[in-house]
Amino acid sequence: MNLEDEIKQKSFTSPYHRMAVNIMFTGNWLHKELASTVRPFGVSLQQHNVLSILRGQHPNPCMLGVIQERMLDRESNATRLVDKLLEKGLVSRCQCPDNRRKVDIVITEKGLELLKQIDSVIKDFQSRFGHLTEEEATLLGNLLDKVRQR
Repeated sequence: MNLEDEIKQKSFTSPYHRMAVNIMFTGNWLHKELASTVRPFGVSLQQHNVLSILRGQHPNPCMLGVIQERMLDRESNATRLVDKLLEKGLVSRCQCPDNRRKVDIVITEKGLELLKQIDSVIKDFQSRFGHLTEEEATLLGNLLDKVRQR
């Protein structure tokens, strides 16, 4: 369904206005769909993002500041997210031996196993975009990168 039908709006002030609204609408749609995909695993989309960042660092530890700067939603409270993951046994946290002011965060085996389970569901989710060719997906990604450039 096109944007105009989705949001019941007949026209926009310019193609740029339509583009911006479409990006926001599609971003919100993707966020909602992905959140409902990971919810059955007992984690939020933001928690999944933190686990994915930590898996990318594994087996090396990661500091909170690094997690925050790599998060997709940089408005999220990384400390609170790590605390929630700690309660679930998906990450561990310890004081850095070289610098007592630093705290190292590492994904646990339980966290890695959970991500493996989620990966297959995410792959199924991504198959929903099979109506786009790889070239179209690449072009769209590149155009979105270009939108963020100044």
